[in-house]
Amino acid sequence: MIMPSTASNTVGIVGAGRMGRGIALSYIFAGVPAVLVDLKPRSAQERDALVASAREEMAADLAFMAEAGLVDPGDIDATLALATFSHIGAEQNPLADCSIIYEGVPEVIEAKEEAFRYISAQAGVGAIVASTTSTFLVNELARLVTAPHRFVNAHWLNPAHLMPLVEISRGDDSSPSTIDMLVASLESIGKVPVVCSASPGYIVPRIQALAMNEAARLVEEGVATAEDVDKAINVGFGLRFAVLGLLEFIDWGGGDILYYASRYLSEAIGPRYQAPEIIRSNMQSGRNGLRDGVGFFDYRDRDTAAYRRERMRDFVALLQHKNLLPRHNQSVN
Repeated sequence: MIMPSTASNTVGIVGAGRMGRGIALSYIFAGVPAVLVDLKPRSAQERDALVASAREEMAADLAFMAEAGLVDPGDIDATLALATFSHIGAEQNPLADCSIIYEGVPEVIEAKEEAFRYISAQAGVGAIVASTTSTFLVNELARLVTAPHRFVNAHWLNPAHLMPLVEISRGDDSSPSTIDMLVASLESIGKVPVVCSASPGYIVPRIQALAMNEAARLVEEGVATAEDVDKAINVGFGLRFAVLGLLEFIDWGGGDILYYASRYLSEAIGPRYQAPEIIRSNMQSGRNGLRDGVGFFDYRDRDTAAYRRERMRDFVALLQHKNLLPRHNQSVN
């Protein structure tokens, strides 16, 4: 099993931009020290200005979190103190004691190459290295590091300090222990990691891109105004999928329903609506979801009535929070 070279829990972030600051904030909020390393050549005055700007931005984020009741205002300074800053060419190696190092430089291959040269030269023997790229595949970047078995992609969603999801994309050479250690680190600070293979778009961006493009087409085609499209998403689509996952929702309604709806839409609008083979295969094999006891998920050993009530209670709680519950006329006899 790969273990970090030191007992330090310090996390390193190479790249001091918005994403790097968000990752650092996620860790220091959970009490884990983080060091941000700036790779751009700057004068001492410019470095001081960058650090001041970063601290001001992070302090503002913490102040908002205090307003939301997530942190005591009196703890903000102590939390900020857990974040330190360094730069390329610093006398001391800022990454020497880091067990996990995130790369967070711009999505330009030359910038990635420079970052991984620096990380490979500075990282401890057992440090995990994770890119935060949303563009390059993990296998493309693995060739830039000296230890591909300790390398993964970790795609954080903005705003990184608030969004719980982190998508971990494992490479062909990523070791199971590397994945396990990164998952454990993220879970320890309250994040919810998911793991996927090296595939363009990960999970969320791939689904999100289709949905956003279709929303834009609705406006382009004059089907609805931008206001009504977004209203439909906010109080329809979004509310459903805050409670049920997309595949879980298919199981609730029935895979066969999706198959026939997709066939109609693909004929009426275009082939982009054609159902994938797995939907047709599930339907033909009697795996339509809840009513068959199995679909994308297996419900045969579950109390499905209790499961439905639990999900509906969550949905009602969400509606109540958004002030969208049905209005009851108490004067009706």
